[in-house]
Amino acid sequence: MNPPADPLARIARWLREADGLIVAAGAGMGVDSGLPDFRGPEGFWRAYPALGRAHVRFEEIANPAAFERDPALAWGFYGHRLALYRRIVPHRGFALLQEIAAGLRGGAFVFTSNVDGQFQKAGFADARIMEVHGSIHHLQCQRGCRGAVWCAEGFEPQVDEEACRLLGEPPRCPHCGGVARPNILMFGDWAWIPRRTEAQEAGLVAWLEHVRRPVVVELGAGENVPTVRRFAESIGGRLVRINPQAEPTLPAGAIHLRCGALEGIATVHAALVGHR
Repeated sequence: MNPPADPLARIARWLREADGLIVAAGAGMGVDSGLPDFRGPEGFWRAYPALGRAHVRFEEIANPAAFERDPALAWGFYGHRLALYRRIVPHRGFALLQEIAAGLRGGAFVFTSNVDGQFQKAGFADARIMEVHGSIHHLQCQRGCRGAVWCAEGFEPQVDEEACRLLGEPPRCPHCGGVARPNILMFGDWAWIPRRTEAQEAGLVAWLEHVRRPVVVELGAGENVPTVRRFAESIGGRLVRINPQAEPTLPAGAIHLRCGALEGIATVHAALVGHR
């Protein structure tokens, strides 16, 4: 029997036949929760006008050199983001993905370049998440003195948002007393400690060994930093790409839903329910 021609019917069939769901999420996943979109300097400076006035680009502040040069400014940026991510509520798409995965033998595994911790906040198991660029909710020594990574839970940043500067002292390394920084892979970063992400990767590899028919749902992943796209395409087989941008080079056999993350997830969920 020939497969259904309708893309939504194909997606529903894929999910009915699947034994695992891979969620591959880029920055666009958080836009529907109200997180800022940093695409291009204008978007970044709109979110952080103080950096715009100083013509500080994202690549310059999201850089370990910023912590050497001006820790209060660097932590003004990251402290604001940490506080924002702590209070933001994940959009409904996270729950819909969990509902889809609940019907699959292997459940879901998340591969994300996002550092915001929204998947954990939405109820995804920490053991089923790989944060390829690290997490803002964990800290490390700026110098990487002992290779330690620890939870940022005790740090409550107070930020002068008008100036994008941390008020008070930055967090400190418990071993050497130096300035601590987020355990995030930044631009030009040779001091990032990947041990937490490496442990997550081992969990992903182990999960993939027991999944034979995965479906990949890729969400809000762009081409400027193509880590998520490359991973999603490397799985092979059945890929649903949800992205509002045009796709001139869509991988063979993949399906593109040209919309935002929440709309796309809701569409996939409705298609599965409607074709059961």
